[in-house]
Amino acid sequence: MSRLKGKTAVILGAAAKDNMGQIIARRYAAEGAKVVISGRKENALKELADEIGGAFTLCDITSKEEVEALAQFAQDQYGEVSIAINCAGWGLLEKLQKTSEEQLNAVTALHINGTFFFLQVFTEHMSKGSAGSIILTSSASVYCTLYHHAAYIGSKAGADAVMRCFANEYGSKGIKINAIAPGLTSTPMTENEINMPGLLDAFLKEYPMGRIGTTDDVANAALWLGSDESFMSGQVLQINGGLTLRRNPLPWEINASMKAAAESDN
Repeated sequence: MSRLKGKTAVILGAAAKDNMGQIIARRYAAEGAKVVISGRKENALKELADEIGGAFTLCDITSKEEVEALAQFAQDQYGEVSIAINCAGWGLLEKLQKTSEEQLNAVTALHINGTFFFLQVFTEHMSKGSAGSIILTSSASVYCTLYHHAAYIGSKAGADAVMRCFANEYGSKGIKINAIAPGLTSTPMTENEINMPGLLDAFLKEYPMGRIGTTDDVANAALWLGSDESFMSGQVLQINGGLTLRRNPLPWEINASMKAAAESDN
């Protein structure tokens, strides 16, 4: 497999075990890319870098200086960066009136400021080379609202708008910029919630393809977007099994499904 042979990829947000960033990193390495992974947990990054034969460095995306250092590190390691992927995110769950100023500032710094810095740095880097592909992570909840996620949804929606602006201005330089929007996805982070009796059933009713997503689904989309096969820019790829054709379940529907599951176990 060599769909990415000769390309250097930077993947930010790959420090949590088997998260989307890590699965994408493994897939990219298997397809021949030279991979630089980054995040905020050194031990986890080192372990994955050793596994895939890549390099790692620490980076907090809310600091433009650190994102610039990440780009420079990747160039020093492997030369021109062909693909840059941002998987960093925080799925803040909080009611509208309970969302604090501190929470709002933190999620905005991560999803809006961080995305802007990431795009600024890597479009500038790629403009000096032979083009490239930048891939962001959006969310299906931007397009079919989920209760108690307003700050998360708003900041992700803002990041989608910023992505379109950069894609419009940098397309002439051969830089593709897109986002991937998963729905509920099976990861170690969501494992406890998904395994709560009745919860998954409530969501599955809204997925036309009959299952929720996997990190492999996301990695497959990222592989295509990062390869020379894709002729797409400024778009949000809906990798969520058709969820956005319908809607996310409402809180009382989730509660009813979980109650029914609990009663059936008694």
